[in-house]
Amino acid sequence: MGQAAAILEARLAAVEARLAIGDLVARYALGADRRNDPAIMGPLFAVDGTWSCEGFAALEGRAAIAEGLAAIAAERVLWSIHFMIAPLVDLAGDGKRGTCQWYLWELCTMQTDAGPQDQWLGGWYDGTVEFTEDGWKFKTVILDVRAQGEIAPPLSFKKRAQA
Repeated sequence: MGQAAAILEARLAAVEARLAIGDLVARYALGADRRNDPAIMGPLFAVDGTWSCEGFAALEGRAAIAEGLAAIAAERVLWSIHFMIAPLVDLAGDGKRGTCQWYLWELCTMQTDAGPQDQWLGGWYDGTVEFTEDGWKFKTVILDVRAQGEIAPPLSFKKRAQA
């Protein structure tokens, strides 16, 4: 293979990786909005992956992440819609690892001491990704919630997501 072809192949691989990582972020939002469905969330993570968010949980391992996130949805975040905004992907030189950051804007119903309350959350995710034999996976995900507040008046639902 000539040098031009090798450069073109490397560029194409980088574009494909960025698209796949963007899809990983989108599938994360899909799973989150389906009450952290373990069947969706678990496969997004490396077997030894980690997920953390101050005030929520620090989870280690794919199974613990899937179970822990589902428990958060069952007990604390009763409904949500995640807007994952502006994913920024930076691939390592080997094209098999990288970082991914994106913003979060979320409408949700949180369980509070006073009962369910409609809230909004804003912040960002910092993650690392790696290419495995099963495709791109999150190695680490850290959610940094920077703003949270009550929605007033409460949301008016036309249709609630099914559990």
